[in-house]
Formats: sequence, structure tokens, C-alpha cells
Amino acid sequence: MIGASLVFDPFLPWVALAVLGGFMLAVTALSIWRGLAGWWLRALGMVALMAALANPSLQTEERSPLQDIVLVVRDDTGSNRLADRAAQTDAAADHLRSRLGAMGVELREATVPDDPDNRGSLLMTGLTEALSDLPRDRLAGVFVLSDGLVHDPGQAPDLPAPLHLLQTGEDSDWDRRLIVRNAPAYAILGETLTLTLRVQDDGAVPAELRGQPVRVGFSINGEEMRYAQAPVGRDMDLNLTLDRGGMNVLHFVLDEAPGELTTRNNEAVIQINGIRDRLRVLLVSGEPHTGQRTWRNLLKSDPAVDLVHFTILRPPDRHDGVPVNELSLIAFPTRELFIDKIDEFDLIILDRYRRRGILPNAYFANIARYVTDGGALLVVGGPELASADSIYFSPLGRIFPAEPTARVIEEGFLPRQTAPGLRHPVTAGLAEQHGANGGTADDSPPWGRWLRQVELNLRQGDVVLEGAGERPLLVLDRVGEGRIALLASDQAWLWDRGFEGGGPQAELLRRLAHWMMAEPDLEEEALTVSAQGLRLGITRRSMQDGPHSVQITGPDGEETTVDLTERAPGRFQADVDAGQQGLFRISDGDLDAVVVLGPANPREYEQTITTDAVMSPLITATGGGVARIDDGLPALRRVAEGRTAAGRGWLAITPREAHAVTDMRLAALMPAWAWLILAAGLILGGWLREGRR
Repeated sequence: MIGASLVFDPFLPWVALAVLGGFMLAVTALSIWRGLAGWWLRALGMVALMAALANPSLQTEERSPLQDIVLVVRDDTGSNRLADRAAQTDAAADHLRSRLGAMGVELREATVPDDPDNRGSLLMTGLTEALSDLPRDRLAGVFVLSDGLVHDPGQAPDLPAPLHLLQTGEDSDWDRRLIVRNAPAYAILGETLTLTLRVQDDGAVPAELRGQPVRVGFSINGEEMRYAQAPVGRDMDLNLTLDRGGMNVLHFVLDEAPGELTTRNNEAVIQINGIRDRLRVLLVSGEPHTGQRTWRNLLKSDPAVDLVHFTILRPPDRHDGVPVNELSLIAFPTRELFIDKIDEFDLIILDRYRRRGILPNAYFANIARYVTDGGALLVVGGPELASADSIYFSPLGRIFPAEPTARVIEEGFLPRQTAPGLRHPVTAGLAEQHGANGGTADDSPPWGRWLRQVELNLRQGDVVLEGAGERPLLVLDRVGEGRIALLASDQAWLWDRGFEGGGPQAELLRRLAHWMMAEPDLEEEALTVSAQGLRLGITRRSMQDGPHSVQITGPDGEETTVDLTERAPGRFQADVDAGQQGLFRISDGDLDAVVVLGPANPREYEQTITTDAVMSPLITATGGGVARIDDGLPALRRVAEGRTAAGRGWLAITPREAHAVTDMRLAALMPAWAWLILAAGLILGGWLREGRR
């Protein structure tokens, strides 16, 4: 194949040639105006002179034709693997390989997999990436083998050749899917949460199933399924109430219908963080003292806490001669707090409180009832706890986890974590919180001393901190449905003031208060699971020694038993490669947890009925066409560029006639002296013609 073209290599710059050409044009115009008979010979002579200065050359190329390229993009996402769509895609790909090979066309193939970020079928992004290393001047056509469910049409590239869709699927396809709307990121515990459910049928729904209600099952945190009847094609409100703080996993599932494309969109998983509206805390200080501000500041700094604080400034047994009508003190509303509204509080703190006749025994008995029914009581004791006025000698003493003796130890001591304290979430890791490394109970704690402690005789519960002479310092216990904590010292404020380096008092008191209010992150016995890609991070927190193991139930129903390793005191962990996406249930026999790996509701299965509506504007813009594989594979043709490349039963490619230059020769059109002789002869001829006239 030979190609020729005329090229110029002027002896003067093109600007100079343009000026010279303008001068010659002016001379020619003057000659015509003067009526000179040889003007046309002079004009031809000047043109020959200009051509000589432009130095024209004939460029001859040896060209090797290049094959046209056709790109085939295969959709390998989840929706195109439903039913027999994968087989249809294989058949179409084999058909294109055979026919395009016979047409002498180079075939390039690209595959678009599932998007790991749950963005759906990114076919146009895959097409753009496939074109990035392909010579565009050789592209004769693009064939997309897909169900047409494209989620990135805005990323479509500009194509110099027709785009065709070979559409998978069948006319009889139909599918049923579950849609959950109005799912908030968090919900208030104990309050009604309204979710909107919708069961949607798409495609060729069988006549016997149209309009029939569908059973929807739902469960919270892996509990037993509950069921409701839902209409098809209409919204239904479902009212739920969360009673567990932290992350709650809500699982919804539809009964499978015969003949539907997939059950992957028959279920939905919603994760909602359960939070308390406001934590109401009643703090009663029996007398003013240095440490009471520590508790007040801690509780007031938490925006989720509503604090009611009373300090007994003038007990009834005080006789100072001041008339009652001249006092500015607020009367202590004992009945309102401890009888009428006691159940409205999440936590009651009795800080250095003693029996002084303000609260009768019936009120203390009601506090004990409040704890047993699910309330929380924290007793912070000073010297009064060991006196005859101690509240231990009230009906409240029946639920105390330890009995105070009459002894108050007035000496410095370091609070130490006990063996249970190293495991308990209230005190575990306190050394790290204070910026030092802690290990065993025998290590020297990295904090300052306390200076006073009430001696206790343990009755029940967990001793998590010990003080002077290894005596119980902080005792935690459960009473009925509630919780009680006994702190046998009023010296925690020394840590707050930085005495001998201070200590993690804020963290300790915060954890203590939130454990008593049953925050799920501070439960002694807990099973938590985190998702990292396709891996499960399992943590079992326990006060009991191992071994511990869990049973994992995958989305396919397969069960696996995994042994946990103790990586910190009371923390047994394992990392498991799940290998698949979906809902996993984890149980150790006593505790259960659920977690979702991958997208909870894959976008790939939101729509499953094949369509060409999304790609039609792109196909029309390039002159391409759509062919349903189920109707038969199309014939292939060649059409000239610019013509419609699709018809009934056929699709076409446009030849690009691309080539590669293998050799090139350059020869002057005429020698310079020949141009000069030609120019001089023409100019001389014009002069002679004018002279004869």
C-alpha cells in the first residue's frame, strides 16, 4: 500500500512569503488596471517564483494496513449471574469471537466484576479503563454483554465507533424485593421506632401471585423471628422498640416465592445505635466535704446526664438558735424524691450520707426495692459509714455487698486492682488510661495514694479495687435486677487534685457510673463482633477463666466452631476470615451477637429485571443498537462510518482503515534552477507580448 502527499520546506519564513505574495498580487492588479496584455504571463511567473521559494517536495509512504479493533465488555456483576444470564453471556461472547475472527478483526475483551464499595454495576467505568490502553483510531465497535442495569451512565466515554448492547435475560423474568425506608442511624431506648417497609414485585409476575399479601419476618439482635403480613406494592409502617443500648442489628426477610429471580433482595439488614434519652442521676451529699465537687463536676460534664444534687447543710439535730423563718435553705423534698419519683432516676448516689432522721426507714426500704427492681445505687463512704449512724444499719443494709466495721484506717495506701479488677471493665486498663503500663495485680500502680479507708467485711460481689492491707476498697454487686457499688473511701478527689502524681479518677468514676446504669460497653460478660472487610473480629469479655469458644453461623447456614485466645485479662479474642458477605450469627451458648459483612443491602440487587433504558441514550448517540440474546444472536456486518450500525437481526462495525508507515521517501518536485528558468521564461514572455503590441 502506497500513499503520496505534497509537503513544503520553504527557504524563507512563511511570513516573508506572505508579504512577498501580497506584493506580487498588487503588481498583478496594477498590470490588469493598466491593461497590459502580458499580465497573466507575469502572474504565472510570479507564482512559479513563489513555488520555488516554498520548495515543494513529493512525500511517498509505504503503508502497512492495521486490523480494526473491536472491544467486548462482559458484565460479571451479581445481577448478570442470576438465572441463566451467565450462560447467555458465554454464548454471546463465543459468537462474537467466532464472527469477528472470521471478519479479520482484532478482538479485545474486558470484564467488569462486582464493586467492593457497593456502588453497583460500574460498566461505563470499566469501559473507560479498557479504552485507556487501546488505540482509538483503530476502534471499530464496542459490544457490551450485560443485563443493562448500569449504575454509572454518567461515566460513559466519547466513542468514535458504534456501541452495541447484547442484552441478557428473558421476557418471563420476575422478582420480588424488600425495601426498608426511614431507618435512622440511632434511636432512643424505650421509645417507639417507626420503619417503612415495602414489598415490590417487578417483571412478569405470575397471575396467581399478583396482589397477594406476603409474610415478612423480622428479628432484633438475632432473637427469635416475629412475623407480619405486608401488602405488595404499598408502604407499610412497622413499629418497633429497642431495649438494648449500643449497636442493634435488625434483620428483615420475605418468604421465598416460586420462580423469582433471586432471594438476595428478599432480606434487609439495618443497624441502629440504641441510646438513652437522658440519664437521670440523683446525688445526695450527706454533708459538705472536699470530694463532693469531684462527683458533681464529673456528672455535670456529661451532656447525656441530668443531675439532681442535694447537700444536707443543716441536719435536724443541729441547734444554732437561728429562727426557721430566717433560713434560706431549701427543704429536702424527701417524699417526692424517694417515694413519688424514685423510679424516674437511673442512678442514686449517696455520698457520705448518714442516718440523721431525715429519711425514715420506710424510705430506705423503698430505695432497696428500687435497686432490686432494676435501679442502681452507689454508696461512697467516709468515717460516717463506720459509725453508729451508718446507713448500713437501715433497711438498705440488707442489699450491701460488704459490712462496714467500726474501724476507719487513717493512713496512706495505693489503690490496687485485684485479679477480678484486672478483668472487670470498670477497672481494667486503668494504668494505661493514666499513661503508664499495667500488667498484673502485683505491679506497683502508677498513681498517687489515698489517705483514708473504711474497713469492710466482704459478703458477696466482686472486689475490683483493694486498699490498705489488701482490704476491699471498691465492691460491685448485682441485686435482683439492679446494681450496687460500695466505695469505702472518700479520697478519690486526691487523684483529681494531682496528689503524688494524681490518678485516673475521672475515668474510674465515669466507668463506675455508666456500669451502674447498665451501659453495654461496660458489661462484665459481653460478646462483641466487629467487621473488617471479610474478616470477623470476635471479643468475649468474661470474669471467668477460659477456655472460651464461639459458634459462627454464616449466611449459607454453615456452622463453624472457633476457639478464642486470651490476649488480655478477661479478654478472649479471635480473628476469623469469613470468606463471604452476608449476615453472621455468633454464639457461645449464653451470649449472642450478629454482624453484617459487606454491604447490608447490595445495590446490585435493588433492580434485577433487565432493561436497555439506561444505556439507550449512549447507544443512540453512537449509532449502535440493542439485541436481546434470548431472541437469537445477531449477524455482524461492516458499514461505512457515519451510517446507522444496527438493523433487524444484525449489528455492524465501522472500518477505520488505520495503517502504520513502514518506509518514507522525499523528493523535490522540481530542481530550484528549473523553477527559476520557468519563472524567468514566463515573465520574459509577458514582456515580449506587451512589446509586440
